[in-house]
Amino acid sequence: MPANCYFITGTDTDAGKSYVCSMLLQGFKALDIAAAGVKPIAAGADEQGYNSDALLLQCQSGIALPYNVVNPMCYQAPVAPHLAAVYEHQPIDEATLDQAMVNWQQLPIQQLLVEGAGGWLLPIGDERYLADWVAEQQLPVILIVGMKLGCLNHAMLTVREIARSGCKLVGWVANCVDPEMALLQQNIADLQQRITAPCLGVVPFDPEDQMQLGLHLAGNLLRTSGRNKG
Repeated sequence: MPANCYFITGTDTDAGKSYVCSMLLQGFKALDIAAAGVKPIAAGADEQGYNSDALLLQCQSGIALPYNVVNPMCYQAPVAPHLAAVYEHQPIDEATLDQAMVNWQQLPIQQLLVEGAGGWLLPIGDERYLADWVAEQQLPVILIVGMKLGCLNHAMLTVREIARSGCKLVGWVANCVDPEMALLQQNIADLQQRITAPCLGVVPFDPEDQMQLGLHLAGNLLRTSGRNKG
């Protein structure tokens, strides 16, 4: 596993995984740190067969990567991937995921962000979840919490399940997806008290300076990584 490889998961589909990943990649780029974002599985593609989230990661990565390296497995329908796999007669092959990880390990980069699809327990088969693959790869996890009504429950369920999976939660990000959320700061403070992993930052609903915010997130992640290694 690369020295600095992280799996990015979210409290649900619209928590903002790709959005926060893109900011982290911008931050790494500003710090002159070679970084790449990849998305093993995506569902929902344009006419060319490209997923918008994967295209965003491809665009923001610090090195030029072919689309199929960024997103080795993509389904046309914007539905749960394991259901799209049946409908499109293209099973989710974990051997493809394993080979993709081998390929990513060989990239000339210092930071790798592996973005999941949906939430933590994304089904990839009758009895398998993407979380199982993440655990087998021993990837540390960053959780994106979509700040909205119900997020406390979603966040803590995800935190507990990450721990149950045997994975290490290295940090989390509060992504303010609902500009009208009541008691936003109180909710963030509550999560900071409940989640032992550090909060890497708070992303406002409409940040004025994504680059500066990305620098803040990337810097906090680097400091957290140093502390974990020490």
